[in-house]
Amino acid sequence: MHHQANLSNVEPLSWARDDIEQQMMFRGGRYTRVNSWCSFSLAVLMTGAFYAVLFPFQDNWIAGSFFFNRNRETPACIVFLSCWSVAILGLKWSKLRMQRRSLQLAVVPEDPEFVLTPQNVDEVFHRMHECVDDPRQFVVFHRITTALSNLRNLGRVTDVGDILRAQAETDESAMETSYSLLQGFVWAIPVLGFIGTVEGLSVAIGGFGGVLASSSDFEQIKIALRGVTGGLSTAFETTLHGLVAALAIQLTQTGLKKGEEEFLDSCSEYCSKQIVSRLRLMPFELREDE
Repeated sequence: MHHQANLSNVEPLSWARDDIEQQMMFRGGRYTRVNSWCSFSLAVLMTGAFYAVLFPFQDNWIAGSFFFNRNRETPACIVFLSCWSVAILGLKWSKLRMQRRSLQLAVVPEDPEFVLTPQNVDEVFHRMHECVDDPRQFVVFHRITTALSNLRNLGRVTDVGDILRAQAETDESAMETSYSLLQGFVWAIPVLGFIGTVEGLSVAIGGFGGVLASSSDFEQIKIALRGVTGGLSTAFETTLHGLVAALAIQLTQTGLKKGEEEFLDSCSEYCSKQIVSRLRLMPFELREDE
């Protein structure tokens, strides 16, 4: 009971104020979903900042591999998609942190004798609106709102658990869908690296073929071979960029997704403790079971 009292003293949450996309003047995505325009805008800024930092060092071998004079436009595409992925991951992480804070709020009276009935559902709704400004924007409170609305309208306690489980499955599906764009980027980034490598190889081999066709001098052929081998090393840089970026993004995505899955499990546990454990079968439901 002491733990419940601590929960009730936590500062209320405001989705309009605390959601990171709302703070940046974009329409906030629901739950941990990300507004594509917000993440795209951040990706443009991050890409510009990345090249601004590297510009003074473009004569350096590593920094120079990201510029057009060696690898054309492919590295820029890899950098942009990587920045977009980082923006999505960062926004989702911030939104997940806010969602987790909702689990620290108690919406049911702390009295252990309190029993949830169709008649006192409005009391829970009132407490919920004292905790958050818009319950529909929070995973756990949306589940509770859906289940208790059914209890108030139909008066069937036995349906509440089923509705909570169904809503939990819906939330899991929505979570999987929210990663679809990111998964597409993880696939596209290494493919861009391979495309850049193929382009570099075709240019290098084409140049060597031109030398063979126009000259039979062995010294000129040796010089051309040096250009080909240099071009080959440059060509494989884009593959390296793509593979390293995709690996880093995939590992970060895996960790964040695991965190979201654990959060959804915590939501189910919260609903079980706060709602299901406070229910009692109504007399007419007892007669139906008999």
